[in-house]
Amino acid sequence: MLLDLAVLLIVALAAFVATALIRRNAQRLGIVQSPNARSSHSVPTPSGGGVGIVVGGTIATAVAAAGAPMPYAVILLVALIVAAIGFTDDRKPIAARFRLPAQLLLAGIAIGLCVSLTGLQRQVGLPLPEPVIAALALIAVFYWLNLFNFMDGIDGIAASQAIFMCCAAALLIGSAGPLFWLLLGVAAATLGFLVLNWPPAKIFMGDAGSTYLGFIIALLALMTIAAGTLSLPQWLILGAAFITDATVTLARRVLRRERVFEAHRRHAYQALSRRWGSHGPVTLSFIGVNVIWLLPLAYVASLPGWGWLAAIVAYLPLIGLALYFRAGAPEVAGA
Repeated sequence: MLLDLAVLLIVALAAFVATALIRRNAQRLGIVQSPNARSSHSVPTPSGGGVGIVVGGTIATAVAAAGAPMPYAVILLVALIVAAIGFTDDRKPIAARFRLPAQLLLAGIAIGLCVSLTGLQRQVGLPLPEPVIAALALIAVFYWLNLFNFMDGIDGIAASQAIFMCCAAALLIGSAGPLFWLLLGVAAATLGFLVLNWPPAKIFMGDAGSTYLGFIIALLALMTIAAGTLSLPQWLILGAAFITDATVTLARRVLRRERVFEAHRRHAYQALSRRWGSHGPVTLSFIGVNVIWLLPLAYVASLPGWGWLAAIVAYLPLIGLALYFRAGAPEVAGA
């Protein structure tokens, strides 16, 4: 136990140091983000700080891989490639026609090597053949990865969401195993980064961090579901704040026949940050919703027969709030 806690401390410190180094060298690396019509900040700010999360997360995953090369060595390698693509995109945008197929391929490799499709099929309870289960899992990872990237638009929100989901999942698992410690390791790495990303942010996460976190959280979710330690409704509840805002926004943009992969600032959280004139209160509001509303419902979802009912209860008010705060709606002048 003491050794595991020491590893978590090393992971957090390594992430903080790496983030600080990226911030110091951002100009030379060409990753200073200037404000534009689609951004939610007003001064040039270094980006790419998610590399710190990758450094810390890699240490945590390497420790897990030392005891169990499969599947943790695969997770380590594939997650690094995902992050490398993201960091390259931070420096010089990669066309979606190249970036998205690469994400699909990497997600498919990780699912094929790390996730028990038989266990996933049994735990989800859908009478579908394994290839269909695999396809659904691939779509889920791909969607969450890009969703998480889209939601990384104001100071601290994506990092605090990742910390919440990983810590809450570990708490709900309740037993110290490799997945338990890896979830806490990812949370510790993200915390090391968040020290410099908390509003007002000194550095942004960038695609290197958001795609890495989106990928690894989705993969760990599938692994815990397949192992029967957490359920699909529980993970849907833990991610509900992000899933609702992003999905309502996406649906409204699709209905308006807009280019859905084009950058914008029309999520509910972005509209709120403009309305309130600050990022901090919005990030704190998301944390409050997660801890006060969603975490208890995720626990209720663990009780026999309550899983999907708890998920419905979790989502209904969030959907209403997303619509009320104009998720996906055109911007209103002065709002």
